[in-house]
Amino acid sequence: MESRKIQKVGYSTLTVSLPSEWIKRNNIKQGDIVFIFQESDGTLKIVPAQLAQKEEAEEHIINVDACSEDGMLERIIVGSYILGKDVIRLKSSRRIEKNHIEEVRRVVRKLIGLGILEETPNSILLQCSIDPAKFKIDMLIRRLSLIASTILAEALQSVIEGNEQLAQEAINREDEADAIYYLAVRLILLAQTKPEIAEKIGATDILFIPALRLILQFLELIADFAEEIARKTEGLKVFRRKLSGETLKAIESVGELTQSIFQKALDCIFTCNIKIANGVLEMHKVLSTKTNVIISELPEIPYLRAIVLCLTKIADLGASIAEIAINRALENPGKDVEEVVKTVKHVRMMPLTKK
Repeated sequence: MESRKIQKVGYSTLTVSLPSEWIKRNNIKQGDIVFIFQESDGTLKIVPAQLAQKEEAEEHIINVDACSEDGMLERIIVGSYILGKDVIRLKSSRRIEKNHIEEVRRVVRKLIGLGILEETPNSILLQCSIDPAKFKIDMLIRRLSLIASTILAEALQSVIEGNEQLAQEAINREDEADAIYYLAVRLILLAQTKPEIAEKIGATDILFIPALRLILQFLELIADFAEEIARKTEGLKVFRRKLSGETLKAIESVGELTQSIFQKALDCIFTCNIKIANGVLEMHKVLSTKTNVIISELPEIPYLRAIVLCLTKIADLGASIAEIAINRALENPGKDVEEVVKTVKHVRMMPLTKK
């Protein structure tokens, strides 16, 4: 490590000279451009243009022969995508089996930006062409929230009306929710190690990234539970005549309250409104009491309790998001938070005196 003295140029500009050995090694000349990145700990990183613009595209090799269990290859490809691998090669010592090829084609349709670049009898090359600058993390979260909300609304309507076509539409939307979830997680994991990507996607608060991952996971689970409700519609078909209007109205009431809980909780993440977040948690308490009563009064018809339980799980996830919103508000207090919580910087502790 060597030290450099800060020099003043003109009235206000401060400069520092670059080490001569580094300049020679990177062939830097007068007029060349270098890129400066600010790290999370406040340090600066200076990178020559040719290195900053160079894309590292090392192949990530997956041994297809070792993926003998059902779904294993698909899950490994998803995991590699989430970890930020841009070039993924699937290799086999023999011709790749048909079921593995079908897995690859199925998973490629689920992952945004991933495509088959090359295919031979014993090798398949996948490449991801995602430009992080085109995706903001808050927009991805809002998009995932909207999809989950739509699935839930369609699932509830299909249960109340017995509309199997609407239920199928809700089920089909779940793949879209997965695609947004995988992309968002990929980007926030990259943001933790690459400040330039964090800047592009709007995730510069490194301390909040784990919370973002949790929120995404909660929203993806909400979509899963909503899809499960839609799948119960077909099972209820043979019991439709036994369902009373009161029962359906009770389920609809729980569904509307559940929808309100998770949507308001998500809004609080962006508004940092601690009062609304607290109101969401109070709504959750009311819902818990309400669902306990409804479950005890439900007729002995298959799937009904499972539907209500899915709604309670969605409400639980909404409450968890509201708790994250409160923590977020306390980390970045606005006027409404400052009215409740004040920080006194200098507190003098009085010594204890002996009598």
